[in-house]
Amino acid sequence: MLPSTEVHLTAALAQAQVAGRLPSVVAGVLQDGRLGWSSGRGRHVRVDAGERPNADTQYRIGSITKTFTAALVLQLRDEGRLDLNDPVGRHVPEGPYEDRTLRSLLSHTSGMQAEPFGPWWERAPGVGYQELVDANPASGAVLPPGRQFHYSNLAFAVLGDLVARLRGCTWEKALHQRLLRPLGMHRTTYAEQPPAAQGLAVDALSGTLTPEPAYDSGAMAPAGQLWSTVGDLTAWMRTLADPPADLLSAESVREMATVQGTFTGEDLSSGYGLGLQMSGPGPRVLVGHGGSVPGFCAGMFVDRSTGVGAVALCNGGYGLDTTGVTRAMVDAVLEHEPALPKEWLPTTSVPERLGELLGTWHWGHLPFVMTTDGTELVLESTSGQKSFRFRPEGTDTYAGLTGYHTGETMRVVRHDDGTVSHLDIATFVYTRVPYDPHALVPAQPGGE
Repeated sequence: MLPSTEVHLTAALAQAQVAGRLPSVVAGVLQDGRLGWSSGRGRHVRVDAGERPNADTQYRIGSITKTFTAALVLQLRDEGRLDLNDPVGRHVPEGPYEDRTLRSLLSHTSGMQAEPFGPWWERAPGVGYQELVDANPASGAVLPPGRQFHYSNLAFAVLGDLVARLRGCTWEKALHQRLLRPLGMHRTTYAEQPPAAQGLAVDALSGTLTPEPAYDSGAMAPAGQLWSTVGDLTAWMRTLADPPADLLSAESVREMATVQGTFTGEDLSSGYGLGLQMSGPGPRVLVGHGGSVPGFCAGMFVDRSTGVGAVALCNGGYGLDTTGVTRAMVDAVLEHEPALPKEWLPTTSVPERLGELLGTWHWGHLPFVMTTDGTELVLESTSGQKSFRFRPEGTDTYAGLTGYHTGETMRVVRHDDGTVSHLDIATFVYTRVPYDPHALVPAQPGGE
């Protein structure tokens, strides 16, 4: 990374450390698929002053843990072991919330209460899953399912148990076998492994430090237990930007990063997918997650379109603006070292089925142009305001991938002699000439 860019990153980190009164904070940037820069500020990695943190210093990452739990569930979906529309009870019959769908738990739209009943789980020794279930019947729901986004830590405890049941091992072991080990994330662990930061509380008036205990969260671990490092979370951001095909399908990560609900009561600059937060506003949407447990605060967000991301970890409670500092770092990198698009390469061959669809089409009187890269089709209005991508599926059918037509089927309708008459996308008819009288066009009486 250019020294001139590093100046801006260091300044953002230094400002965050002072504004949040953080005993220690460390940050890093993902660039070109690797850790391109990292730095630490503050000398209180532990209550006694010492060295600054670095990219290998462990911190608790709180709810960033949820991104891993969600990925484990999506892996099971990729394998055909479950459907996200399955009710919880199909896989976890003991409950609670047997009628809620897995999708609603992943997206925090299940209506489940935010926290389990009993003592504050982040400040108390954890309990086993059965004890958690017994203390949290479905009568504790705070909203009807599907009404709105309502963050629920309890939901991810249930998802963690689902993973354990279907994998036939603990959630921790499944996490290690299915994600951490394949990605080489050896410094992401269930419990702290030195060098590790100590959780600290900062007195609001005096600025003095008080150690915070770190408990085993038990059944709540899938919601916020893990410890990790800047180095490891850089590898995880790289996976969320460009997942290895043998680990997690690109379609599953795309679905994780698709907004399912927005944070009620706030502006529409942020949203939630399946275990991933979306952060805006700005010139780009970042995906990732924030996390906090007593004594620690963390944030990890990546721009999937460029592969540039940032992570920040600190001890000191809740003083770190995780979305603000990570966005500032991503913006700084992309402003001073713009990401280069992939080189354009000529199309080597065009299948006949794609070639016959190229050229101008009209939706009513509005002209569109169909192009291809030899693999997919792009239908774009000549004004550039509307653009849709399609992937070939069956004979004369194409799946919509973007925009209004996402998930819809484009059908090629042919004349009796086999030539193409028109395109039908969920009753939206596209013809070679405006309002083609030989095609069945809505709002055009007499079409044949």
